[in-house]
Amino acid sequence: MPSPFPGMDPYLEAQANWQGLHARVTTYIGDQIAEALPEDYVARIEEQVRLEAPTEKGDRVMPSPFPGMDPYLEAQANWQDFHAGLMTYLRDQVAEALPEDYVARMEQQVRLEAPDEETEVIRPDVLVARQRDSLQSAEQRAGVATLEPVAVPFPQTHPTFIRQRRVEIRRLPEMSLVTVIEVLSPDNKTGNGRKDYLAKRELLLQRAVHLVEIDLLLGGRRLPMGAALPAGDYYAFVARVERWPSCDVYAWSVRDRLPTIPIPLRLPDPDVALDLSAPVRTAYDRGLYGRTTDYNSTLSLPLEPESRAWAQGVGRK
Repeated sequence: MPSPFPGMDPYLEAQANWQGLHARVTTYIGDQIAEALPEDYVARIEEQVRLEAPTEKGDRVMPSPFPGMDPYLEAQANWQDFHAGLMTYLRDQVAEALPEDYVARMEQQVRLEAPDEETEVIRPDVLVARQRDSLQSAEQRAGVATLEPVAVPFPQTHPTFIRQRRVEIRRLPEMSLVTVIEVLSPDNKTGNGRKDYLAKRELLLQRAVHLVEIDLLLGGRRLPMGAALPAGDYYAFVARVERWPSCDVYAWSVRDRLPTIPIPLRLPDPDVALDLSAPVRTAYDRGLYGRTTDYNSTLSLPLEPESRAWAQGVGRK
């Protein structure tokens, strides 16, 4: 259903739809700019669209050499940018397949991550120290028994702001939350970020909401489950309200094509099929990662030796 306005629709701002629209518009602006750039430029999504000169020239779109997930995206610090585009294209694919009484929205949160260790010391203020010395001398001259304080500095940390995106499926007209789709990031699988994610995960599972979790990362800790996971390099977890505490787990290797997984809706509405290969391929192609990825480098990710040798062979062809 198109907007009734010939230009900008003010209701998008008035009804708290701006966050999802902004993520989508930013991605498409980046795509449009990327398609018009000369071959020695690429466009990246961060806080704003940024132009970056690649290391080599090449074809306008160089597809990934892998049949499924490309492990070099994780290995060469491209994940944050790739994840932003992937979430937008995934949301679009789901939205197009939804019945008319459902919508898909992008939800974004910012988490403040403070380092656990390695704090910097703040030096005491010299002027304040002199004032204390003066006061102490006066008290001593008056014969008052005093304790001498020890100046202990507060720790100074440098927190990191981590953006977290997820897709929410809501049912009209009340906009009730039905399904949450998470594509895990490295922050979700290590340290305090993992603790925070697992706490939010538990709250969602207690709210009678379907939860779909997609793990396209080799590094970090796997999601905790009540039994051992099937063998695989990548996973998708589909937790349905009606089957709780059971969860359907889909596993595949780095050599496999990306699967199609079901996205549950509220009964009796049927599932929506999500072909993971489509948004992953689109995010890779429009991000022009083929221009900047060094496929001659050694993969240090946790792969079985045979799979690592295979992946490095594919990358170097």
